[in-house]
Amino acid sequence: MQHLIKIICLFILSTSLGIAQNTTGNTVTVKVSNLESNAGKVFIALYNSQESFLNKGYKATFAKIENNTCKVVFKNVPNGTYAVSLFHDENDNNKMDTMVFGIPKEDYGCSNNARGFMGPPKWEDAKFTVQNKSITQHIKL
Repeated sequence: MQHLIKIICLFILSTSLGIAQNTTGNTVTVKVSNLESNAGKVFIALYNSQESFLNKGYKATFAKIENNTCKVVFKNVPNGTYAVSLFHDENDNNKMDTMVFGIPKEDYGCSNNARGFMGPPKWEDAKFTVQNKSITQHIKL
């Protein structure tokens, strides 16, 4: 009888641990293609709110470019609504270079391949939902 109780307890514990890992173990993979060159790096940011979009990323990193493509995996992303933005820092100066009126000199992109009209892309166009599964965003510059 004690063995049966232990087995049931172990089963319940392992099941609940598996469920807990699924809610915090999501990944967001960002694959970028069609970069103009392999020079420099790509800065990629993951945003978790409309207020932070294009300002302060929830998670951010630089990616190395190979064969005019790059890939980044953001791990342990909780369920929620997110957006991605990126730019190709071709001259490797750790910032997005702009021309007059803030028009970008360097290539940039957003999740869902959202593009802005006379300005940056909108949160509504770039957002996506992470809900107990991993997501891959393919962004073509």
